Amino acid sequence: MAASTSSSAEGCPFHAAPPAPQSGPTGCPISARAAEFDPFSDGYQQDPPDYVRWAREQEPVFYSPQLGYWVVTRYDAIKAIFRDNLTFSPSIALEKITPTGPEANAVLEQYGYAMNRTLVNEDEPAHMPRRRILMEPFTAEELKHHEPMVRRLAREYVDRFIDNGRADLVDQMLWEVPLTVALHFLGVPEEDMDTLRRYSIAHTVNTWGRPRPEEQVAVAHAVGNFWQYAGKVLEKMRQAPDQPGWMRYGIRKQKEHPEVVTDSYLHSMMMAGIVAAHETTANATANAIKLLLQHPESWREICEDPSLIPNAVEECLRHNGSVAAWRRLVTRDARIEGVDIPAGSRLLIVTSSANHDDRHFADADFFDIRRDNSSDHLTFGYGSHQCMGKNLARMEMQIFLEELTRRLPHMRLTGQRFTYVPNTSFRGPEHLWVEWDAARNPERQRPEILQTQVPVRIGEPSRHAIARPVVVESVARAAGGIVRLRLASPDGKPLPRWTPGAHIDVECGDPERSRQYSLCGDPADTRTLEIAVLHEPQGRGGSAWIHAHVQAGDRLRIRGPRNHFRLDESARKLVLIAGGIGITPISAMARRARGLGLDYTVHYSGRRRADMALLDELAALHGPRLQVYVSEEGRRNDLAALLGAHEPGRQVYACGPLRMLHALEALGAGWPDDALRIEHFASDLPQLDPSREHAFEVELKDSGITVAVPADRTVLAALRAANIDVPSDCEEGLCGSCEVRVLAGKVDHRDKVLTRAEREANDRIMTCCSRACGGKLVLEL
Repeated sequence: MAASTSSSAEGCPFHAAPPAPQSGPTGCPISARAAEFDPFSDGYQQDPPDYVRWAREQEPVFYSPQLGYWVVTRYDAIKAIFRDNLTFSPSIALEKITPTGPEANAVLEQYGYAMNRTLVNEDEPAHMPRRRILMEPFTAEELKHHEPMVRRLAREYVDRFIDNGRADLVDQMLWEVPLTVALHFLGVPEEDMDTLRRYSIAHTVNTWGRPRPEEQVAVAHAVGNFWQYAGKVLEKMRQAPDQPGWMRYGIRKQKEHPEVVTDSYLHSMMMAGIVAAHETTANATANAIKLLLQHPESWREICEDPSLIPNAVEECLRHNGSVAAWRRLVTRDARIEGVDIPAGSRLLIVTSSANHDDRHFADADFFDIRRDNSSDHLTFGYGSHQCMGKNLARMEMQIFLEELTRRLPHMRLTGQRFTYVPNTSFRGPEHLWVEWDAARNPERQRPEILQTQVPVRIGEPSRHAIARPVVVESVARAAGGIVRLRLASPDGKPLPRWTPGAHIDVECGDPERSRQYSLCGDPADTRTLEIAVLHEPQGRGGSAWIHAHVQAGDRLRIRGPRNHFRLDESARKLVLIAGGIGITPISAMARRARGLGLDYTVHYSGRRRADMALLDELAALHGPRLQVYVSEEGRRNDLAALLGAHEPGRQVYACGPLRMLHALEALGAGWPDDALRIEHFASDLPQLDPSREHAFEVELKDSGITVAVPADRTVLAALRAANIDVPSDCEEGLCGSCEVRVLAGKVDHRDKVLTRAEREANDRIMTCCSRACGGKLVLEL
């Protein structure tokens, strides 16, 4: 992992100095777990995130001698690799991970097999011009034309087995329907469906699998036939280029841009497109249904409330998606998670592991169809190589789930062992047996349900639509003007786990009026969530509504938890500073620090002791580590004396009134990044003054449109005017809900959410308040 053997003990962040039996290509020791890593094993095939859990937690980057690849397992590192496609080239994404022998190679040669660059494995500068030219059929407006066909097919295939009481959903629906949709989208004839299924599996095994020597020749024949079939279909299409289908669209674009859309490119895309548009969706849907039926309460919820289906699809893609890993080639010396990776190295980036990283997804192993950041998953990749067909896959999965939940809500899994085609990257059960009592089919008593239809959502679900019902278990006075609410799940089921610093959004009588409140209970308690709410008569109405209307037994709707104020548990020393109601997130941090045995102190300021919430509880938990400053008692917190100069390893966290936070920001101005973390409850964001602003443009990479942002309008307002759905809550730069990914352009950050290091990374913008420094931003929308 370090650049040379002699310095490997010092350069490796995960291994101590004593040598291990094996060393990697940079001289760093190979741990026993790394030496055993085998992505073709049953453990990896059954559950890739669990198989590499040890790595995600202890050794997030390691060298696999069996594979000859460096393996990367954490979310932030994998996202950064996707973002930098110059350092981390996609050129090996379709390279055979298991080299074939001379006999199999000769077979491929006799078929003229010449699979080359596609949208998946092409470097810049060639990639983006082709992607832009070929993007239009993937836009939401164009994809809507395919919805009636998907619905018709889903209905017809369910009709075939609904009265049988038992079915293998993979064989009887989930393979053929996505394949038919894929062929229709591409413009390919349907008559060779069974043959194409065999070809598609062979292509997967040939590229990402480990075929035994005796299997390689048979696989090569199938792949060679697949290649020739793709070429023949392409030639037929050239005879009628004005007919529907993405490949014919490419043929028409070739006439306009012959130097960009070449013959070789179209032939390779024909073959790759059949696999990409079909197999991943078939596997993803099978994984989703399996996962939902393994969580009966979630299956019941989407049966009862189909509006939950779009986010359930995202959570299924996150928790158990069809893409386990991708590959990248390191083009120049790089550093990942503190590990030196030399140029020429090959990476296996385990996206399924990233999707289970607790650093990004709170309680990541918990399956939660109301998780509000499920769509942050990396199943579709990220950045310029993000899957172009992602919204077609989402649409299909939504329609399949809608049809099955409406017509077979009583469906259940049968006892079976799930098997997978062994490979590093793509996974879905080969069979999915389900059963039900056909006499209880709802349509037998209520045939009108066949006429119901839920509007499909093309694209990511709106976070405003992902509310979680909770019941108010208790309302108690916590101090003068402060009430403490304890919230529980209506059915007594566990609520999502959360980490100190997290907040929830509470709908205060109206879905359009949601307010953010930090969680202040025990993060280890999965039964309830607790918030403390200060009555602010001059506020925006949320706290006034809670104080006036909320009683024990009431039902509320919440979103989250989300965390933009996360505690660094590796800090050597913690100084936790709170003023007034700012004690709510600080109290949870202090409880966690105490549980971990960290070195910490809590400094809590208020005007009057009677108005300071949680005092008795804090004193009981933290004893002399708690320092209380009460103004009317003549004691104030001298921040300069308390903090002094920066101390290495010390982290300061603060929440409270603006005056206190501004003073802390001034004191910490010269400190290293993230030595001071602040959460704001109020904004000092000035009103937009058009005379001091400039107009700019935002290019929406995925939508293919450009939106003008006038000097008198926020990015958020301009996007909404262009009918682009971006979630938002506070619209004051405080909550982080309007965050959008930035792909290019310099951001003028004005929010109170991002840290200094996050701002310098320049990869996100809070659209409600921040703007462009220059004339243009490129956003991932």
